[in-house]
Amino acid sequence: MNQQKRNSLLKLISCSTIASTSLFLGPTELAKGASLLGIRIWPAEEYTRVTLETDEVLDIKHQLIVDPNRLVVDIKGLDLNSSIKEIVAKVQKNDPYIASVRVGQYQPKVVRLVFDLKEEIIPQLFSLEPVGIYRNRLVFDLYPRVPADPMAIFLRKNLTIEEDDAIAQLTKNKLEQTSPPQFSETFIATPKSTKKRFSRMITIAIDPGHGGEDPGAIGSSGAMEKDIVLSISKKLKDIFDEQADFRTLLTRDADYFVPLGVRVQKARKVQADLFISIHADAYLLPHARGASVFALSQQGASTTSARWMANKENASDLIGGLNIKTKDVEVAKLLLDLSTTAQIKDSLKLGSSIIQEIGSFASLHSKKVEQASFAVLKAPDIPSILVETAFISNPEEELKLINESFQFQLSQAVFKGVGNFLLKNPPT
Repeated sequence: MNQQKRNSLLKLISCSTIASTSLFLGPTELAKGASLLGIRIWPAEEYTRVTLETDEVLDIKHQLIVDPNRLVVDIKGLDLNSSIKEIVAKVQKNDPYIASVRVGQYQPKVVRLVFDLKEEIIPQLFSLEPVGIYRNRLVFDLYPRVPADPMAIFLRKNLTIEEDDAIAQLTKNKLEQTSPPQFSETFIATPKSTKKRFSRMITIAIDPGHGGEDPGAIGSSGAMEKDIVLSISKKLKDIFDEQADFRTLLTRDADYFVPLGVRVQKARKVQADLFISIHADAYLLPHARGASVFALSQQGASTTSARWMANKENASDLIGGLNIKTKDVEVAKLLLDLSTTAQIKDSLKLGSSIIQEIGSFASLHSKKVEQASFAVLKAPDIPSILVETAFISNPEEELKLINESFQFQLSQAVFKGVGNFLLKNPPT
């Protein structure tokens, strides 16, 4: 990849405005020391990530200070420059963990960053080798010392939805908003439905692929997979939340990176009944088109393209930036665990139901559910599928994917497919 193309891709990544703040510096802006190629800050409720991209491997040291809470980071090999100081202005007011950042020349060739913190944190500092469009990266992940209980957050959010039901409906009526189109008689979606079809609440884990440092595939017009799938996932969540017997979890609700194993872990912590990962396909040739649905395979990929796709999606941890040294043992064990035959069987049924609905209005890349060893589908006790909504690498389909109406159609199709699957396979 030439330098001009690389720079244009980096600029595309910096354009994401969902939750990230970015600053990119040219190599010539630093007269001495290593070249700082980019500073990016990704705030999220779970943790805030700060990434420094350089053209050389640099040594870092850090220390935590209390009363007040601060994280001090010394970076060897850098000289202070006015451009580096701009990181101070890049901290968002709503960042849950960073109040401000101070920058100074601590020693010759040593730049000191002082993060003033809003609460006690547990930092994970690590480096990443060059991969994809990225050079060497220093990553600072700031986690709360006392993390919130994921089940408590999940239940609180869903209880709020139920308690505000009547008010929300009145507001909708006043605004005269258009209701989503109704589905067939087998499974009809109506706004704020009070009718329950199942014996208990159904929990759906919706997983928008990629995020943060990992943009996913990038279309010819600059559309990024991570933004498109988050938009589709939020629409899908809204449709499910209109029903009395569904509640949903988004594995990420903004533009930040979530490791593949953590996505699975989140679904298991809230005891999800189904796991649906949303992606936008990409291939080497621009004429590839159509939607696909994938399930896990224990016996190798069903096709060569399925194997290629699984390898590409499984590389997300490398691109997004996973700290392998501190990887949770439970997560590592989970990803090595073989899923049960029953999980895969139900996943295939669920996938087939969704393919049938998507195929009613959009082209299909494959009319049957493909199988491969996707890391994100390895929950042994949750039927799990990965939906490739369309090929973002195809210019025509890229235009569809950024269209709000098409995104809503896709969301409706997934919702209807889930409903028809559950009517035939009611939860126990």
